[in-house]
Amino acid sequence: MGMKENALAFFDACETGKGWSVCKQWCSAGASFSSQTDLFGETETLEAYTESMAHLLEPMPDMRYEMIAFGIDEDRNTICAAATFIATHTGDGGPVPPTGKTVASEYCYVIKFDGEKISHMTKIWNDTIAMRQAGWD
Repeated sequence: MGMKENALAFFDACETGKGWSVCKQWCSAGASFSSQTDLFGETETLEAYTESMAHLLEPMPDMRYEMIAFGIDEDRNTICAAATFIATHTGDGGPVPPTGKTVASEYCYVIKFDGEKISHMTKIWNDTIAMRQAGWD
C-alpha cells in the first residue's frame, strides 16, 4: 500500500476509535503528534492521540466523520485530510454527565510520512467550540 491508502486507512481507524492497536500498523515507531489546542497541547505521540480517540467512544458511542477534502503533497511526503467530526454525548465517561448535545466540528490532519509510514501528525482544530457544542465547557 502507498501513502494515500495508508493515510485513508489510518484516518478511518483513528476516527472510528480503533485505538493504537490497529492504527500502529500505518505508523513509524515513535510517531509524533502535535496540536495547538488546550485538549491535546501536551500530547506528543500519535499512540497517545489514537488512544484518546478510542476513549471518546465511551461518552460518544455514535462518533463518526464526514470527509471534506483529502490532498496529497508528494514533494513533501505529506497528506492533508479535512473532515467534520460528528457525535452526540449520550454515554458515561465524559467530563460531565451525558448532555445529549451533538458536536459537528471541522478539523484537519496534516500527516507527514517517512516512506509509506506516518512519522508525524498535526491536528488543526478549534477544541473550544467543540467542547462548547458538547456542553463540556
